[in-house]
Amino acid sequence: MAGVTSRPFDPRRRLRCKKHFDRVFREPIRSADPFFTVLARKRSGSYPRLGMAISVRSAGGAVARNRVKRIVRESFRLNQHSLPAVDLVVMGRPGIGGCENADLRDSLEKHWQRIRRRCEKSSRS
Repeated sequence: MAGVTSRPFDPRRRLRCKKHFDRVFREPIRSADPFFTVLARKRSGSYPRLGMAISVRSAGGAVARNRVKRIVRESFRLNQHSLPAVDLVVMGRPGIGGCENADLRDSLEKHWQRIRRRCEKSSRS
């Protein structure tokens, strides 16, 4: 396969059950902009995990939702090795279905940077 890198999106790096999502929602580190709200919570494991809540209300129909989710997964996959051990929930804000892919990628890059900084600060405290 052309273009495949050595950084696959391992299924163990996904939030799958409700209790994992609920844990993040309880006391999150929050990052928000017009495109996404990203919630993070430190975990005891050695790698970050991703959960998504991209609703029909925020992105529109299935095609737009799936496009946004692919962009989020790909951005996470490329940045997972530089993120601290946190559980992340990425939520779409209304209107993201019509946004350009580059704008969504830029937004996510900024969120990953904020999460890194905020986790560093909280570990020093």
